[in-house]
Order: sequence, then structure tokens, then C-alpha cells
Amino acid sequence: MKSFRRICCFCFLLPHFIVLSDATDTLALNETLADGKTIISSGGTFELGFYSPDTSSNNRYVGIWYKQVSPVVVVWIANRDVPVNGTNGLLKMTDQAKLTIFNGEGTAIWSTSTTRLVQKPVAQLLDSGNLVVKDAADANPENYLWQSFDHPTDTLLPGMKLGLDLVKRINRYLQSSKSDTDPSRGYFTYQMDPNGFPQLFLMNDSIPQFRSGTWDGTQFIGSPGLNSNPLYTYEFVNTPQEIYYRFDLYNSSVYSILTLNSNGVLQRLNYNSRNQDWTDYLDAPADSCDAYGLCNAYGICSIASSPFCRCLDKFVPVSPVDWQTTDWSSGCKRRVPLDCQKGDGFLRYSGIKLPDTRHSRYNQSMSLKECEKLCMKNCSCTAYSNSDTTGTGSVCLLWFDNLIDIKKLSDSDQYIYIRMASSELGSGSNKGKIIVISLVLPAAVLLLVLSLILYFKKKKKKQQWTQTEQLSGEVQIGGSSERYPSREYDKEDVDLPLFDWQTIVQATNYFSSDNKLGAGGFGPVYKGILVGGQEIAVKRLSEYSMQGLDEFKNEVKLIANLKHRNLVKLLGCCIQAKERILIYEYMPNRSLDAFIFDHDRSRLLDWPKRFQIINGIARGLLYLHRDSRLRIIHRDLKAGNVLLDIDMKPKISDFGMARIFANENEANTKRVVGTYGYMPPEYVVDGYYSTKSDVYSFGVLVLEIVTGRKNRGFTHASHNHNLLGHAWLLYKDGRFQELVDDHLSKSCYLSEVLRSIHVGLLCVQQFPDDRPSMSSVVLMLASDRALPFPKEPGYFTQRNLFFEPEKSLSSTKADSSSNQLTVTMLDAR
Repeated sequence: MKSFRRICCFCFLLPHFIVLSDATDTLALNETLADGKTIISSGGTFELGFYSPDTSSNNRYVGIWYKQVSPVVVVWIANRDVPVNGTNGLLKMTDQAKLTIFNGEGTAIWSTSTTRLVQKPVAQLLDSGNLVVKDAADANPENYLWQSFDHPTDTLLPGMKLGLDLVKRINRYLQSSKSDTDPSRGYFTYQMDPNGFPQLFLMNDSIPQFRSGTWDGTQFIGSPGLNSNPLYTYEFVNTPQEIYYRFDLYNSSVYSILTLNSNGVLQRLNYNSRNQDWTDYLDAPADSCDAYGLCNAYGICSIASSPFCRCLDKFVPVSPVDWQTTDWSSGCKRRVPLDCQKGDGFLRYSGIKLPDTRHSRYNQSMSLKECEKLCMKNCSCTAYSNSDTTGTGSVCLLWFDNLIDIKKLSDSDQYIYIRMASSELGSGSNKGKIIVISLVLPAAVLLLVLSLILYFKKKKKKQQWTQTEQLSGEVQIGGSSERYPSREYDKEDVDLPLFDWQTIVQATNYFSSDNKLGAGGFGPVYKGILVGGQEIAVKRLSEYSMQGLDEFKNEVKLIANLKHRNLVKLLGCCIQAKERILIYEYMPNRSLDAFIFDHDRSRLLDWPKRFQIINGIARGLLYLHRDSRLRIIHRDLKAGNVLLDIDMKPKISDFGMARIFANENEANTKRVVGTYGYMPPEYVVDGYYSTKSDVYSFGVLVLEIVTGRKNRGFTHASHNHNLLGHAWLLYKDGRFQELVDDHLSKSCYLSEVLRSIHVGLLCVQQFPDDRPSMSSVVLMLASDRALPFPKEPGYFTQRNLFFEPEKSLSSTKADSSSNQLTVTMLDAR
């Protein structure tokens, strides 16, 4: 878990607070709250009192925190900019109906404001975490004199509004602290921008850092991963009286907050009561394409592309030279300028985060057809859209400026119609046809000249890159004749650096055995160091490898389009005559199996690191299955294909066996590929695979990480079950602690370990429909909600111990310590 704000030192003060606490939720007229005493909400959920975020400082602040939660996270601070020096501070309800903080000298350093006086003012801490000042005889929230929910600090609580009250002239926004030990106002804010169509902005002073995108009827489309989440409800209100966003929880016993940390990162924190810890569930910005305006005007950012930025279709870079150096600040322009008098039209672009709407106009009751007519009439209108794509309404959006901050989203239903010259629309006008015909002859001549140039260039580089045609055409799996048709990814070039052969030779010291890291089904892997000092991993295709050219092409095609912190990064490739090489980022800790299955090295992986690895693998698979532009089934997930960086964070590798799927729930293959012990029953027996195949492999991997034992070849004195069967027997008997690796006895949280075993068993169910999706797995690992009881896992039946499991139909022989036996020739029955 990341280091959260204002936690550690405050934990030491909490027992002192509880001892001196008066069990009341109010502060009446002229009553005071001294440092060391607290007030507690009626349901015991929240507590208010003095605290210090830094034990080495005398600065004291009045804050609110969850009472029953440890470690403590302060969710609101009264005097964040003006601390009390020492422990002589007082909080008092004055006769002017103002809640006031006095320092040791009796000077008021902070107070609430009010526009009217009442006879019996009282301050009350509600179970929502809202501190209110009101008339003791009036419980109507509309008549509150003041409330902390109107003045957030850096945390948004459930039910709290983020936005503007246009009648009362209140702007509710989050502002970061300067640091973990200094809660004064920092540099970052998260606020509603009412200009044009309202949207949320993360700002660094006045500079936009991240934009939420437009509301699509259920969520802000640019905010990360909150759709279809069973924990939350969301509301966006846009009226002449107020504009705000808020979230709430279906289950009030769940604790979840949205906080802006001192580094300018929005974090969704969920409290796991089993582990007694806060889990960082979501971050924003989540990736490079969340950086505001990265590709500038008419550029679109795709995290699945390399480089990230490209111009929209029918647009070209304003400065091609700058774009070649990945300087996208100049943006793009229309290939053909607009000419409104000659009749422009509109071209549809879909699957995106709509551009910045600050310079837009909107109508919340206009149909899309009416919206188009309105934009067509105004030559200054550059684009139009309906932002309410999932709700029941129709919100007409009109843009009158360059379109900025567009991001490609794989699961977005939003679209935009951009104004284009008529010649770009493929219209059937006679004038357009004449223009096209007049260009045919010179274009043909130009094409001939370019073809000759390309021919000679290709001939010159023939020894370096002989397989480009195949890479851009079809993708084959496992060396079979099985193919799948070209999809969207086939229509785009793979933008991957091509390394010179001599560079690789020198980097690996002529493929020295001293540089060899290991070997797999593809061939040997070497460590290399480039001239600039960058360390790389060089994967060299063996001439005799059962995984050959098709896997090489497949891995290049797939991983070049994938960008995620839990996937290994492909830096480039090299082809020289018969040599085919992939160049990856170097992982100093190599693969996971080198740790968990090694008696001595497994001591280096305590439980927090192992749980971090489990969560990282889950997030990587979720990205492959749901969030990447190319929906991918890995098909060979195992401990040997999970690499560890210098911080022991996992990265999934080896995409040679992977398959792309569109909307199919499952597919069939004539050839089964994968690794014994990780393949689900339906795949081995019938050749059926789906995302649930990867879920099964993940479940096996979770149990291996917890136990430190391999599933394949597992033996036990009392039965002949494999690791899955052994885990099932112990889990049923409530003896799950016997599963845990002996090296974890001093570092593990039993509730967290039990939950991991539980999730692992759910993932290895016999039938695919009984297994959870990876999105559910990520949520189950991050929360403490009750889980369904697992059934018997696949391959539960006992084995004949005289069967030799090390033998397969593959000619590849595995090293017993590297977990590398891969099935490549097994026919489905």
C-alpha cells in the first residue's frame, strides 16, 4: 500500500484521544473542546479533535477522522493554514453562532462564518462526517448556518458535493496538502469548471493536469474504472442553481474516500477491515494519456500505441519535424482547409473521451439531428456531439474552437462529429469527382516514383528486416495453419524501434554465456547493456525452437500495442538473416518462479510483497481482458512468465501464445498451447479457451505464491492430490494456515492470506462460468466483502503417482527449477 497522508504519527495519539473523549456529538453555546478531548458522531463513525500530523512539531490542528479505523486518515481540517502552537488550544461555540478556534493566548485563529444569528447555536458532528453549525431547535439541513461539507479540504466523503452552489455562491473543491506532515494548502486542486459544459479538472495552480471528461449519463467518461462498480452510486447535477458531482455507497458499513494527495494524484481509497488497512483502488491520472492536452489540437492519445500521439484521421501534424521527435505541442490541422461557403460536412469519430468543453455551448433538450443543423448553420462551429450516450437524455454539445485533450478509450460509447471540407467526406458531387479524376494521373506518377524508391530501400535492408510483410498481415499461433482474420490492429503499422544487429551483439558481449539469463520455449535470453548504459533483456529465437517465427510475429504485434505498469515493456526488435530478436526492458530480479520455488530466495518475498505481486498480476490481466484496445487472452500465464522489477513489482511477459478476442465469450483451437499445471480442464480436453482460461491460470499462480509450492509435481504423504486439491481439502477443514509458506509466518496478515486463498480457489473452479472475471477478482482482493464459497476445483481427482508428469508431447525438456515446460503439440480430444 502506498504511504497515505497524515497516518502514522497520528496513530500514536489516538489512544490518548479515546481515553479523554466525552461521548457526545455536539458542542453547545459557550462550551469548549480542549486539546486532548473529542466529540464523536452519534453512530460512532466519525470523531473530531485536535491532532498533530508530525510528532516532531508543536503544530496542532482540529480535524475529523473515522473513529473505528486504523491507520487513521484525517478527512477534514479546520485550521489547515493556521495551526495552534502547543496543546493549549480550544474549540468554542460563541454567542455569535460561530465555531471558533483559540490559541494558547486566547486569540481567535479560525472561525466559521454565518449570515444570521440564532438563540441556541450548536455544533454537531454527523455520522456522514459533516460538521454543522445550526439552531438546536431546527434539524432542517436547508437551514444550517454553516457546514464542513461546503468547505472540503483534500478529501471527498460519500454524500459530499464537489462543485458549485450558484445561489449561495459556494465553490466546493479539493485542495492538496503541501506534504504528509504539512496540511496547509498545497499546489493542486480538483474542481468543477462551469465554463461551457461542466467538467472536473485537476489543476496545478492554474495549469490543467487532468480532465474528467464529459458526463455520459452515468459517469465522467475520462475518470478511471468506476463504471459497473457494485460499491458506488454517482450523481451529476447541472441546473441554473447548482452544478455538482457526488458519490455514495450502497453499503454504509463500507468506508471509501476520494482524496487528492500532495503529489497531485487523485486516489480512491477503500478500507479493508479484515486487513485493517487502506487500499489504493484507483489513481488519476492513471496513465500518460491522462496528461491534459498531451497531443494538443486534433491529436488523439492512445495508451496502446507507440508513440502515444497521432493525428485524427484526415488531419496532419502542423510541424511534422517536431512530431518525429515526439514533440506534439504544435498539434494537428485539417488536411484540407474548411470552406464553409462551398459546403462543409461532418465526419464521425467514436470510442473516445470527448475534447475539452470549456469553449463549448450546450443544450440539454436538443436532439442530435437538431444539434447537427445548429452547428451546420454556424461556420464557426467546429464539431458537435450528444454527450448523454448511456443516460435517457440528449445533451447537444457544440464546439467553436480547436479540439483538445482527446483520448482513445476502448470501452467508450461517446462519439463526435467534426466539421470537414466536403472533399474529405467522399461525397458524390460532380465537382468532387472532377477533382479526384484530375489527381489520378499525377498521383499515379508519384506512386510509381515512390515505389521505385521504396524498392531500392527495401533491397538495401533486406538482410535486416525480411519479415515486415508478414508482421503487418496476419498473426499465426503456435506454428499451425490456424489463423484468424485481420482486425483493427492489423490495419495499423507496428511502430517499434528496429535495433541494429551489431548493436545487439556488442550489448550482449557476442551473446556471452556470462550474460545468459535463462532459456524458454522461444530460446535463450541474455542481459545486454547499450552504449548509453541502458540495461536490456535480449530474447533470441532459437533455430530449433518449437516456438518459432509465428510466436515471434505474434509477440511483436501484440506487446508493441500494450502499455501497462504490470506488463513488460518491449523496447524493439532486430532481424538479421535468420536471426530474430526481441529487446525488452531489463528486470533485475528476473522471474517470480526463481523466488517462490527457491528455499533460500523465497525468504526475500515477505507477505506484503507477495500480496503486491498478486494484485499487480490481477491488474495486468484486467488490462489485457478489458481495458486495452486489443482484448487479449494470454494463454500461458505462469510463475516463469511473471518478471519482477527492482521493487519486486510484477510484470507479465511472454505473449507468444496470446490470442486476441473481440466480443466472443470463448473460442476453439485445434492445438492446445500452454504449461502443464496452469491450463484449465476445458482447454486441455476440448480446446476451448476464453478469458476464464487466464483466470484459472491466475488462481493456480495465487495458490503457488501463498504456498511457495508448484502445482505440477506437488506431492503429499496423506493423499495423491495436486496443489489445488490439497488447498481445497485444507480450506474445507478450516486448516488454511497449513497452506501458508513457512517463511511467511512472521510477516503475513492471516485475513489477507485467507482471502487470497479463497479467491484463488474461486478462480480454479471446474467450469468457466463458476470462475469470476478479472474485474471481480481485482475488486475482491481490494475489499472485505463476503465471498461465495468455492466448489471443488478442476483436476480434483487423485492422480496415479506412477504416472510421469514431467513427460509431455513437446520435445522441449524443462529444468525442474525453472517451471518452463510448455505444451505446444497436444491435440484436443
